[in-house]
Amino acid sequence: MSASLSEDALVIFTPSGKRGRFALGTPVLQAARSLGVDLDSVCGGRGICSKCQITPGYGEFPKHGVTVEPGALSEWNAVEDRYNRIRGLKEGRRLGCQARVMGDIVIDVPPESQVHKQVIRKSATEREIAMDPATRSFYVEVEEPDMHIPTGDFERLKRALKDQWKINDVSADLTVLRKLQTVLRKGEWKVTAVLNHGNHDTAHRILDLFPGYTEEPLYGLAVDLGSTTIAAHLCDLSTGKVLASSGLMNPQIRFGEDLMSRVSYAMMNPGGDVEMTKAVREGINSLILSISGEAGISSAQIYEMVIVFNPVMHHLFLGIDPVELGQAPFALATSDSLSLDARALDLTAMNHNARVYVLPCIAGHVGADAAAVALSEEPNKSKDMVLIVDVGTNAEILLGNEKRVLACSSPTGPAFEGAQISSGQRAAPGAIERITIDPLTKEPRFRVIGSDLWSDDPGFAEATAKTGITGICGSGIIEAVAEMRMAGLVDASGLIGGPDQTGTLRAEPHGRTFSYLVHDGSAVGGPRITVTQGDIRAIQLAKSALYAGARLLMDETGIDHVDRVTLAGAFGAHISPKHAMVLGMIPDVPLEKVTSAGNAAGTGARIALLNRAARDQIEATVHQIHKVETAIEPRFQEHFVNASAIPNAVDPFPELAKIVTLPDVSFNTGGSGGTEGRRRRR
Repeated sequence: MSASLSEDALVIFTPSGKRGRFALGTPVLQAARSLGVDLDSVCGGRGICSKCQITPGYGEFPKHGVTVEPGALSEWNAVEDRYNRIRGLKEGRRLGCQARVMGDIVIDVPPESQVHKQVIRKSATEREIAMDPATRSFYVEVEEPDMHIPTGDFERLKRALKDQWKINDVSADLTVLRKLQTVLRKGEWKVTAVLNHGNHDTAHRILDLFPGYTEEPLYGLAVDLGSTTIAAHLCDLSTGKVLASSGLMNPQIRFGEDLMSRVSYAMMNPGGDVEMTKAVREGINSLILSISGEAGISSAQIYEMVIVFNPVMHHLFLGIDPVELGQAPFALATSDSLSLDARALDLTAMNHNARVYVLPCIAGHVGADAAAVALSEEPNKSKDMVLIVDVGTNAEILLGNEKRVLACSSPTGPAFEGAQISSGQRAAPGAIERITIDPLTKEPRFRVIGSDLWSDDPGFAEATAKTGITGICGSGIIEAVAEMRMAGLVDASGLIGGPDQTGTLRAEPHGRTFSYLVHDGSAVGGPRITVTQGDIRAIQLAKSALYAGARLLMDETGIDHVDRVTLAGAFGAHISPKHAMVLGMIPDVPLEKVTSAGNAAGTGARIALLNRAARDQIEATVHQIHKVETAIEPRFQEHFVNASAIPNAVDPFPELAKIVTLPDVSFNTGGSGGTEGRRRRR
């Protein structure tokens, strides 16, 4: 029933994914608090502090099953108008304490409005990179003008670059020409020119000019634009040193948590693609300013960016409608690398003449981020068979060796990020990130982001007093499900047993199924954090898609085993190989053969930023990688169904069996949460 025909409305908050129905007229801030949504407020809802700013989304949201009409929130009121006049609100923002729910609505809580700020866990990995950047400084001494030799200042600058540096062809933007004469005379005909020469450029391009000799450092950004997070590394273009790494949530999340939701939004809402393009560019500009501030430099000193992303993000960042990527044959507008002006992409926070290099995409669903992983990890140079898994909302998978490399993408969804989980949240201080469960007592112990202590360690309560225990993030829910399987709380099919079946009152009735209580903070006003049957199913769907993609590549290669597995991204850095194997997320290999590559996509972007030859290398490599399309391959569905069991219904896991004995239990919840099932041992 639509909100107009009922007395309540559906409210969906992103990025948390939490939702609920509320009476018409309910303030957004009140709705957020009742759902446990992380929306800040200091002034008690009087419209003074502005901490509760939110961004409503309008149009059709197929993934959420709602259509948001223009009147879904109350009209702009006098309090908001006053605040906007005095301090200013970003376009499209509302104050959550003032805006009231008047219809079904999707509401995004931006990072600055969240009490527990997101932790973007994509730090730079140590890497030795041969320095050959496309952007460099050149000091030259220019001939003074002569009335008898009628050449312009720019022509004499070009001649100086040719004579003193063997640089034959030079071009300059009008903004450079406007300042040229002033700089030359101030420097007494001695200048330092900042030149960019990309791997496909015939001419050097002057980006900036300084009077006299200067060692003013030049900086570049390596950006990994993911579906959920945007991570950036600020690098010194002379030394390769990473000065700062930072990130933020992708503001497009309010249009859909996964890629196909965003494609659907573009299809269903005229101008939706333009809206999403604007949002992500504004997000990157914000990130540029924040990372510059963190490093203590001017953002105008950033002269170059290398950016990687999946194909949908590629199109939306470039301002290309992604509709063709939502249907077979999943055609890209272009798969080649691109060199562009930053200002053409509305990246105004960088130097006005900055350049942007976009790595090539491999195919319609395997993007420049996978190419960056291939550049970083070089599976095409491996002697043994390596499986590289870069997991996010969309998994990029590479399999191969020096003979052949295959690639595919797999729609894992946002569950690994803590979204669509009942007590789930993004990684932030207070979120449970590690957990173990005693197989005998069924009691949990856990660790939260922001503290190195475990929950049963002395001083844990004091250490977490400031952040609280707020929810469970992606790494936490993955470990929780694996630990529940090892402790006999969950059977191979993914069913949670009841208290009589499992021997613990932490197994609580939850509708027609059961849930497992991890932490009860209700006595001190905190949340009850549980793992529900729905949470288990969400993780099963995500891990099944991941494993099925890997298994499909193994089929194409004609193998049943891989020699080693490399886990890339935040997933690889924060999930133990043991728990990944227990769930059946990755193929069975000895645990010592499972390693982490950190943010491999970001590392690949950094290599391309600092070394022009690496750009040629990856452009050649992507043409040698064979793409496998999971969406149209029948065997993917077969592998997906088999992988829904924990760890797998068909494929053996002999290496896992050497270190873990999984309880042989089977639960049947029957018709209600209180109906006891059966427990059997073979």
